[in-house]
Order: sequence, then C-alpha cells, then structure tokens
Amino acid sequence: MKFFLSNKVASLLLLGWLAADVLARPRPDNVDLLRRGRGRKGLMRSLQGRSRPHDSPACADTPPGKIKAPKENLWHGLTGDETAAVVQWLFHQPELNLTTTEDAGEWDNTISLVELMYPNKTDMIRYLDEGGDRPSRYAHVVLNNRATVDAHYADILVGPLPISKSYTHWTQLEYPYTRKSGGKVRNLEPDADSMYSKWLYKVSASISDITLDLWNGTALGLDNDTLDIWGVDPLWQEDGRTIRWDVFWNMATDDFDVGSLLPLGLYFKSDAFREAYFTPGFVKLGANVEGDWARTDQRGQIPSQDKKDPPVAVAPGGSRYSVDTERQYVSWGDFSFYIAFSRDRGLSLFDIKYKGQRVLYELGMQEALAHYAGNDPVQSGVAYLDSYYGFGPYAFELVKGYDCPSYATYLNTSFYVDETTHTHVDSVCLFEFDADFPIQRHSNAKYVSITKNVYFALRSVSTIGNYDYMFSYSFYLDGSIGVEVRASGYIQSAYYAHNGDFGYQIHDSLSGSMHDHVLNFKADFDILGTANTVELTSFVPVQKEFLWSAGKTRNTMMLERSIIENEDKGRFNWGFNGATQVHVINQDERNKYGEYRGYRVLPSTGTAHLTVLDSSNLAHAAHWSEFDLQVTQQHDYEPFSAHPYNSQDVFDPPVNFEKFFNGESLNQTDLVLWFNLGMHHLPHTGDLPNTVFTTAHSGVHFMPLNYLLGDPSRETVNQVRVNYFNGSATEVATFGQSETTCSIELSPNEDGLWGYQGDVVVRKFPYDPNDPFYETDSDA
Repeated sequence: MKFFLSNKVASLLLLGWLAADVLARPRPDNVDLLRRGRGRKGLMRSLQGRSRPHDSPACADTPPGKIKAPKENLWHGLTGDETAAVVQWLFHQPELNLTTTEDAGEWDNTISLVELMYPNKTDMIRYLDEGGDRPSRYAHVVLNNRATVDAHYADILVGPLPISKSYTHWTQLEYPYTRKSGGKVRNLEPDADSMYSKWLYKVSASISDITLDLWNGTALGLDNDTLDIWGVDPLWQEDGRTIRWDVFWNMATDDFDVGSLLPLGLYFKSDAFREAYFTPGFVKLGANVEGDWARTDQRGQIPSQDKKDPPVAVAPGGSRYSVDTERQYVSWGDFSFYIAFSRDRGLSLFDIKYKGQRVLYELGMQEALAHYAGNDPVQSGVAYLDSYYGFGPYAFELVKGYDCPSYATYLNTSFYVDETTHTHVDSVCLFEFDADFPIQRHSNAKYVSITKNVYFALRSVSTIGNYDYMFSYSFYLDGSIGVEVRASGYIQSAYYAHNGDFGYQIHDSLSGSMHDHVLNFKADFDILGTANTVELTSFVPVQKEFLWSAGKTRNTMMLERSIIENEDKGRFNWGFNGATQVHVINQDERNKYGEYRGYRVLPSTGTAHLTVLDSSNLAHAAHWSEFDLQVTQQHDYEPFSAHPYNSQDVFDPPVNFEKFFNGESLNQTDLVLWFNLGMHHLPHTGDLPNTVFTTAHSGVHFMPLNYLLGDPSRETVNQVRVNYFNGSATEVATFGQSETTCSIELSPNEDGLWGYQGDVVVRKFPYDPNDPFYETDSDA
C-alpha cells in the first residue's frame, strides 16, 4: 500500500501498519549502539526512482541528528575492555580466593557483579559546572563469598581505572550503607541447589504417594516432574532463625508462563501432615490445572472489524531529536539529559536540563516491592524486593510496533554476570509521539485555537519473574516531565480455600491474592542551583470576613503555605482531596512578579505506599515504602534508598532508609525527593490470563511553577488557529508548519519480528570480544 501524507496538516499521523527492522547481528559488548526501526526488507525505504502519483517524494526516514555531549557521560558504565581488565585483576588477588563461576561449587567464592561505581554528585557538579577535574573511575564489584561458614555477599571498590599494577587496589565499600559492616551482608541460601536435592525433594518424596493420589504428580527433581515446589521470599527471619514455608505448584506443560497461576494448596513446615491426610473425613481439595484460560494467545470471538489494520503512528519528517551515541546523551527541543543503566535499578537519567538550566541531577527507580497477603503461610510470607533479581538483566529486547512505535530509535544495554557481559539488543527506545489529546485548546464565536501535544519518551521494560514492568520517562512542550510505570504479566495467585478475606475467587480453585506494588524513585532536584526548598501549598476551607462583606463572614477557601523545614517533617503522603500541592522551589530565585521559581510535583495517576504497617516480612528492609513522598538532604554517602541484598538481613539491612532521617535542615539546601509509584492490586477475573497495562498504571509529573513567564508550548509551530464568520472559515494560520507532501509504503510490522533475538554474550575471563554467543534469557 502507498499513502500520501501532508505535513502541513500533521507532523505525526495515525495510519496503517508500519514495518520495522531488527539488525541481524549487533556489535557485541557495546551498550551505546543505536538503531532506527526500519523495515526488514526495506519497507520504509526511499521510493526514489519508483513511479508515484504526482511525483510525490518519499517521506523522510532520517535517523536522529548527531550531537556532541558537552561533557563525558561518567554515569554510562564500564566498557567491555574495562570490565575484562577488572575481572582479570580480581582473579590475580590471592586473598580473594576466587573461582570462576563455571567451575565453582556451592561453597566457593565467585564474582557476582562488576559495574561502574557512579561518581559522587559533589565531584560531578565540580566537573560539570565549575571546570573541575574529571572524577576518577572505579568499579563496583559484588563477591559471593561462600568458602566460609559465614557465607556472605561483599561490596568492594576496585580502582582507580584503568587497571594498573602500581596504583589499582580494592577496598571494602562502606560509605553508601547504614550498617556498620557496610555492604557485607549474609547470604541466606548459599546452598540453594542442595536445599532442593537434600531437603525439599526428599520431603516431597516422602509424601509422593499423597501427591500422586491428589494430583497424579510428583516433585522429585527429575526431568519428568509434573509438580514444582517454591515458597516465601524473602525467607522468614525470626529470633535469629531462618524459616521457610513452601507450597506445591502444578508445572506448566507448554511454553506459556502459567506456573504462578497453579498453586495446589499444600504447604509444608511441620511433621504432622501424613497422619492428618489419612484421617477419616480429611477433605481433598481440587487442583489448579492449566488450560486456555491461562494462555495469552488469541481465543474467543474476534471483535467486529478487528481484522482491519489498526492505527499506528508515523513520523513523516523523520527523527526530530539528536543523540550522541558514544556518550549516551539526548537532546529534544529544550530538554537534554544523559542515560545510565545498572544491573540493580535498570534505567536512570542524569543532568536533565530544560532551556539550558539543570532541573534534575538524577532521576531513576531505586527499588520495587510486591507485598502479598493471604490465608496461607506462603502468600502471607511473600514480599519481593525485586532489585535482588535486578532490573538490568531482565530488560529484554523491545517488540517494535508494540512496546514502542516502529519508527523509534533503539539502544542496547549491557550487564555483567558470571564472567560474561550480556548485551540486550534494542532494549531501550526513544521516540516522539502525538498524544491522543491536544496540549492547548480554546474556541469562541470567532475562532478556534488548538496545539498538538507532541512529547518525547524514553522507555524500557523489565520482566521480573511473572511481572512485566514498563518504565517511561516523558518530556513535554510545556516543560513538564512525566514518570510512569505500568505492570502486566501473570499474577502470583493463591489457592482459593479460606482466602475470601484476602481476594476474589477468580477460577475453579484459584484466588487472586491481594498485594501492593510500591516502586521507589529518586528525584534529585537542582532548581536554578543546588539550594532548594520544599513548599506545601494547601487549599483550605475558611470563614472569612472581608472589608466589603458588611461585617458578615463568608464560607470560602484560601491558600495556606508552609515550608518543610527539616527531615523530621520530610515524610508525608499526598493530601486529602488532592488539596495540597508539593513544590520544589528556590527561595533565592524569584520571577519578575516576586514569586518563587520552581517545579510542582503532582500525581498524574493513582500512586501507592505500603498498606501493611510494620511488616513482619520486611522489618527494616523497605522503610522507603511507607510514605508517598520523603525528602532528605543530599549526601554523597546516601546515593540510593535500598540495596539488592536488603532481603538477606531484614533486621539489619545494608541500607536502612529510616536512618536517612535525622533532623537535618531542608531549607535552601541540596535536597532529594524520594517518591513512590504503585498500585493496590486486588486481582479479579479480568487479570486472567494477564494483568493489563491500562489499569495497572501509576505516574507523577513534574511541571514548571512560576518558572517561566508564560506557557512555553506557545513556541511550537504545530498549532493552528482557524478564524470563521457566518458559517465559513476566513483564515487558517499554520505558523510556519512544514507543507511537505510525501509518500510512504506500509507493510505489516510483524514481518520484521523474525529478527528478534536473545542475549549477545561475551566472555570476560578469558576475554575474547570476537567470539560472542547467544542466549535467550539470563539467570543473573
């Protein structure tokens, strides 16, 4: 099909299917490789030399403009060569007693992680703004030390880089942590494999006659097992003991990831089960068995006209943003920022500037909690802290035309695991989009004025176990910045019996287990400098007598303003009825009318903090989840609110966020706003087979507040004013929009998906960058 688009009417137009291309083989080990989505057979190619009606030229398919970042991206990550050099150096330190992962047993020391240690903000501000020296580079390394009765994880710092025999050294990493032993934290399951072979499967074997009687299945650790066993996470930690509860699950029989929908309702911790089972009157409950109800393929009656091509976005003018691919620096309109990526937290943005002024030094997710509740010991005992698994290793390749528009720009991401660096191809996308509503509109009896709401987005998706989290950072013409998370995938369900107080029954023997999703983000604001303040402005009902009200009081409302003076008052929730606005302001910077310049922080959709008070599962591991908003004074030794191994010692975790709050002043100082997104999820029948992104959605916006002297979206030419009189248009003002007419050839986007691939992996020890291999998942 061939279509003709007029850019005078629209710069982004919804049409039929647009093809995408996946390059067959990336340069391995390179996080900053950039791609444009193009047709696998050149379906978005130029139509030069081909006949077309009216000699219309082909629509542009230009890549992002090339730009040179003003400074080096010192948050970008280690290069492949740097990672390999660090690993090689570590294996030559005899005191570490390291074994390669491939050769290691359960009681050997191994390297779990090698990544860049982000430089301190203090040093970076001197480098970025004051002409200071480039901060030294260091590697953050996590060791899994199991060649000891005190099995533990240890965070160490290696550097400075590049590796040198004369000055490179390693030291215990202590300053980012609140516990006395720094990043050293116990490993609760150093012998996880043996736990199954020597305990769980033996327990299961001892009651195999019962599991066969109930479900005609066994869990013995064999290839023909039809049952699975797993339980609480993190393991219960009580009175110095580590306790586990486990439950039997039916095992999926095909490629669909339905395991978390198939609990069988049999839990074990005690020794009395066999006697109870054979007692007369014992009730044998039914099983959860997979079927089409749990599979995500199309089924059921196809909606009317559904087989017609649905709308899809097209960028007829090509990319309207610029990227420095080497330094991972992006510029769109009046915004610019650097991109960073880590194993624990995935995507982060640094040095976000608007109209040349830094608004945020850092913006990114810190931790994600899924806290369950239920009548059984497993659902009651589960509180996943997902950075333990890592958001980086599970940020897989995006599906073009589905996760992001086909015309988006795609970036690779890399992470280290088991002496290898894994590169996930096309796992971050950049794109412009025309929202489904205008950013401005007004009409009267003489004219209508309306402006397109074109925004720029950065997106990634991480699949942590059964849940897919989509993270989007969006930038708008009015100077606003949006942060959104959406959740899809399979719920973790419960057995239905006696669970009515904790969820709906959603299938034959299945309950949708209630749970809270709480995701913590860091927003390090620098509004016109590092000295900022948080102001609360509330709408309050009052009875007020005015000079003109003749001695009578009037029921009305007025503004009540207050400053959060110190950290003791820095933990709070969104106000009742949305009546309290949260502003980050600079009291040393006023506009021409005397008002403080700043940014407002407001929820754009529902948000959530943890419902559970003083969680039995978490203790001190997730105090960041207890409020919607929390404000602290910025310190280089408090760079993040959580640690991936907080779950290993919930009573004395490496980072106890509550200890950040010690009464320090928040008045005109460098401050950090920690905010939570999330959902109170009560699964219902519509969550089968998967929860949908439309409702599992949470977001906040940062919007300029008295920051400029008018609405900056007036600067775009993508607006029209139509004057009319007596039923006819008399003038159409387009303000210099492009008047190009171009043609585009469209073909099914799905053709390009044959190029979808898994990990690209390069060994770091021994190091051979010319010998990558491919995997389809990660066990990081």
